[in-house]
Amino acid sequence: MREWESPDYEPRLPVSEKSNPLTRDIDRASACCIVRMLQACDAQMFQEETGATYQRLLSDRVVQTVMEVARRVEVVLKEPQGGLVVLSGCGTSGRLAFLTASGFNRELRTRDHSSLFSYIVAGGDRALLSSQEAPEDDANLGILSLKKACEGKTRVLFIGISCGLSAPFVAGQLDFCLQHPEVYTPVLLGFNPPHQASDEPIPGCTFTFHSVVQRMQELVRREEAFLITPAVGPEAVSGSSRMKGGSATKILLDVILSAAHAATFTNTPITYKGVVQHMRAYEKTLEVTYAQSEGIAALVEAAGQSLCRGRRVCYLGWGSLAVLGLIDASECEPTFGADYEDVRGFTRGGYSELNNNEGPLTSLGSQFCIAHQDFLRFVLPTLSDQDTVLLIYTQDDVSDVVTLARTVRGKTSNLHAVHHHTDEHAAAAAQQEDINKLCLSTVRVTWSTATSESLVHMQRELSTKLLLNAVSTGAHILKGKIYQNHMIDVQVTNSKLYRRATRLLQKLSAHPEHRCEEALLKAIHRVDELTADISSSDVTTHAHAARDRSMAESHLEQEPIIREAVEAWLS
Repeated sequence: MREWESPDYEPRLPVSEKSNPLTRDIDRASACCIVRMLQACDAQMFQEETGATYQRLLSDRVVQTVMEVARRVEVVLKEPQGGLVVLSGCGTSGRLAFLTASGFNRELRTRDHSSLFSYIVAGGDRALLSSQEAPEDDANLGILSLKKACEGKTRVLFIGISCGLSAPFVAGQLDFCLQHPEVYTPVLLGFNPPHQASDEPIPGCTFTFHSVVQRMQELVRREEAFLITPAVGPEAVSGSSRMKGGSATKILLDVILSAAHAATFTNTPITYKGVVQHMRAYEKTLEVTYAQSEGIAALVEAAGQSLCRGRRVCYLGWGSLAVLGLIDASECEPTFGADYEDVRGFTRGGYSELNNNEGPLTSLGSQFCIAHQDFLRFVLPTLSDQDTVLLIYTQDDVSDVVTLARTVRGKTSNLHAVHHHTDEHAAAAAQQEDINKLCLSTVRVTWSTATSESLVHMQRELSTKLLLNAVSTGAHILKGKIYQNHMIDVQVTNSKLYRRATRLLQKLSAHPEHRCEEALLKAIHRVDELTADISSSDVTTHAHAARDRSMAESHLEQEPIIREAVEAWLS
């Protein structure tokens, strides 16, 4: 049994909130050590089941359920009339729902097939590009979003994603599905065992996430509901489910939808062996990606230096790899207390390429200007050698990349590249050599030509996610934004983060939970003594008040390194 699996290891916490023993002092690690630690944590996703405590990604029950859900998707693809597959989640989960749904709809369009996949992200499309934590707590908003997405549909397979089995937004949707079994078949995807689902009261609701899971468990035997809840181990940064939770989400969604597509369009049966082989291909993706650990560490170092100097990191991407850059950048604000300008992503075609539900969002402000043209117009003129620019592309994009690289190189020498390739044509190889000369470093990720084109595409996506997560996480660690392996410079903007903040105070101070919650409330509401109104308010009210973080910012201006700030406070 591994340390984190022991019932004595942080026993009050679900797996998704535990700290990872592998990264206890990641805040004091070098760039190279950070990358090695992240690699070790990511490898935990594919570790074998060691006992009855936790199902794992490759556990028999998980593989069997993946097959069953894939068959349900196959039915929708073969009998599309009135059918729909909905992927829904909050934050990273919702963004990956968007990436997956839009990618598979694009494949359907190449077959002259109508789109059958829909995504929901809490907070709407602005949440694809920015932090929208508050809607996660709104179960009724989740229900309304689901009703709108499924209007006129008679058969809906709903896949609700909540890494910690805690998001009220998703719980509301699952509850609605359970109340309307004639239309909806609910699937829950998350990374805690069912008994660890949150039992926190949900404002305005008679159910909790835990009670919804219990009702779903009663329907599992009749295949009227499905639970896919493997444990992938604690995150490298405690509770940062954008990392392993997000990667495992992408793996499972890709495997389910790919198996269904293959069964529908190439008559390839959905088999146990096929599912396991696909999972193993993603395990290989980790190996291929981290084989470039030296190059990844160089990117972490460059990005970290930029952030430490108060400058920025820009991802310039092409195709779906650009979307992963947008996703990674959007996650830095809630995870590290970053400004949206600190890490930004841009895609070649902007919203015409993104193809999101609500269309262009540029009217919402500069944060939502995401095209390469926006970068050239608004960001490039202000660049210096202290900014880090990272190009992310495949061999199909090199002619466009070399043109943009020359333009960027005119403003900054701090230019780097991540290049995914298989066997290159001579012309592409020559242009890639030009890019190499323009860049300070190039990470070359090589994929086998023996693998199917669709699988290589998905492997590139996962590889890019792993790599960018390492860059942004590592850079913020080098900036001093992590204490030991805990997120601490975050806004307490929803119930999950409120409970996490209380637990962290308890861990640091060794005071009882009620004392820590009192201290947190005093800080949130800026009072020396709690009033009856404050004490009787629900967590949603406190989270709303906590969105003003100027007091914490003032302290951090004096002590910008989180560990030093905490240790100064503790002493």
